[in-house]
Parts: sequence; C-alpha cells; structure tokens
Amino acid sequence: MIVKAVMRAGALALCLGFAGPALACELPRPLKMAGLDYDSAAFHTAVASAIAERGFGCKVERVPGAIAPLVNGLARGDVDIVMEIWMANPVEAWVKAEAAGRVMPLGTTFPDASEGWFVPRYLVSGADAKAPELKSVEDLKRYKALFADPEEPGKGRFYNCVAGWVCEGINTKKLAVYGLAADFTNIRGGSGEALVAAIETALKRKRPVLFYYWGPSWLLGAYDLVKLEEPAFDAAIWTELKASDVPGRATAYPSSRVVIGAHADFEKQAPQLAAFFRRYGTTSEVTSQMLAQAREKGVTPEQQALVFLKTQPEAWRGWVPAGIAAKVAAGL
Repeated sequence: MIVKAVMRAGALALCLGFAGPALACELPRPLKMAGLDYDSAAFHTAVASAIAERGFGCKVERVPGAIAPLVNGLARGDVDIVMEIWMANPVEAWVKAEAAGRVMPLGTTFPDASEGWFVPRYLVSGADAKAPELKSVEDLKRYKALFADPEEPGKGRFYNCVAGWVCEGINTKKLAVYGLAADFTNIRGGSGEALVAAIETALKRKRPVLFYYWGPSWLLGAYDLVKLEEPAFDAAIWTELKASDVPGRATAYPSSRVVIGAHADFEKQAPQLAAFFRRYGTTSEVTSQMLAQAREKGVTPEQQALVFLKTQPEAWRGWVPAGIAAKVAAGL
C-alpha cells in the first residue's frame, strides 16, 4: 500500500510538472539571452527570462550588445536566444546566418510591428478637431499652417527620426517624393529622448504635432494617435526607396512580423525551452501598453515583466505546460 501511495504521489507530481525533467533546467549552463536595450526587446527578454527561471529552473545570462553583433553571436552559439528579429527588414547578419543554417526562428514575439507618420487623434476627430479631413500624407500640404514651425515662418514642422538612423533617411526621401520638402522643416533630433520629449510636450498640451514613430512603443501605448495613410506598401517601390538617393516613388512602411531567433542547435539542446519559445507570442498593442505603464510608474523591464505575468495570466499560460505555469505563478 505504501509503495502504491508513493507511486500515485509521484505520478501526480509528474502531471503537475513538479518532478521529472522540469525540476532542473535542460541546459547544464545558463540560458544566454541577447541583452538588447531598447524598450520592447528589454521587456520581452525580461518576460521570457522570468518564465525560464521560475518555471524551468534555469539561470539566465544577458549578453549585452547591438543587434548585428548579437546575431553573429547567435550564429556562433555564444547566444541562445534573441527576442526580436524584425522580418520586414532583417539585419544582414541574420539573413546570412539563416541561409547558412546557423540560426532559426521560433515563436513570434508580435506579428504586427508598424512604422509611420502620426498625428494625435484629438486633431482629426471629435468636436474640437482642427483637421477633421486630415487622413493621408496627401492632405498635409493643406495643413502646413496647423503644424507651423516657429523658427521657419510659412512652413510646417515634421519630427523625423534621430539623424543617422535608417528611418531618418527614408523619411527625408518621403518628404521629397510626397512634395512636402518645401513646406515642412525636417526636424532630426540628436537623440531619441530629445525627439520624443518635444513630441510628448505637444501631446500633453494638446497642440498639433506631426511626427514619425513606430510600434510597439511606450508612446503609442500612452497616447491615442492616428497613423496617416500612405500609398499601400509595395515591395518593389520600398526596395527602390531604400536604394536610391533620389527615388521617384514612395510607399508605406511594411508591417513587420517580429520573431524569436535561436541558435540552430538550441532545439536539440533544450527541447522543452524551445517549445516554450515556439509558443511565445503577444501583440504590438499589448507590448505598447506594458511599455507605457512601465514608463509612467518608472519601473524597470524586469519589474514590468512581473506585472505582466501577474495581471495577464491568460496571455502567457498557454506558452508552457500547466505544471510549469503553476511554478511560474507560485514564483511571483
């Protein structure tokens, strides 16, 4: 009878995930995750790390760096996981490593990353809207006075990316192609924080403001914004726009599926962890909301990751077996 009771208890523990392989990490070393420092990647790295540590019993090591060297590290096996590979315009190191069979995509961090030109919703809708007919970039010339640049009378002001960023060059070309270069000053900040500070000041005061931005981001999570319409995305035009110094056509930014990159041998080394990363998935909207909350409260990505795990269990419990999910919840 005692033996049967022990066997029943052992079977129950296995079902709940408290015994067997889930007791210890599959890897005999720390799980090495890319330490990308921009907001969305830092948040998702923190979420995945918390689950790996609390649910799978792994130690997690962050490898800091920029995306290109980190992907090169992924190809060599110095890094196990990169939480964000933007597939619409992947870094060249990823393209080469994937072609060589050294890296592979697992889950989709979010399928709907986007970029574009934005205005606040209060400007285009509602009883006090000053530009109710502003819907597309084609309408901007008529509204340049609304976005008046105090330093350049007669022109509107467009907040571009930081000087030197890829998006800055693309937006500058778009201003020319859309016939807006003579009507709008092209403001290119010296840093991302300086640029967003100017944009947020206008938003807080409910003033007209026209700017480029991307999602997911805390700004899109914190404010109700409208993306202006552009010509529908066309891959050929997009390629021409990037390659030419004086393109004749422009197109909307592509929406991007953002995937989790892994070293090619990772699935063999840690099949349970790999299965978790394959099932991982959120949305741009959820990510933006989490980033906005973190900024408002002044908390770290690690702290906000715990908030996400505590408050949105329905979003992540399906990523892992029930026993692992129970251990993560208990560890919170």
